[in-house]
Amino acid sequence: MASKGPPEQETLLEFPCKFPIKAMGRSEAGFEALVTNIILDHADMFVGERVSLNPSSSGNFISVTVTIEAQSKAQLDCIYQHLTDCGKVLVAL
Repeated sequence: MASKGPPEQETLLEFPCKFPIKAMGRSEAGFEALVTNIILDHADMFVGERVSLNPSSSGNFISVTVTIEAQSKAQLDCIYQHLTDCGKVLVAL
């Protein structure tokens, strides 16, 4: 008979917490707003943080980082799912 120990923890994060979400895509007009809107549909920005942009050295790509106040793993999973479902987002970290 298997012992019934404590359930495995799904995440090491303790919620609520400050959590940066980064999405990368082609450097096109509206990409920053697209990413920011997807993220902010699910969470509030962490107080005092700004949206951070980082263009590639060639200028063809850009990363957008939004730091949120994450409330749960399910919330983070939903944000990442919506980012990866978006055809303009090439990578979400």
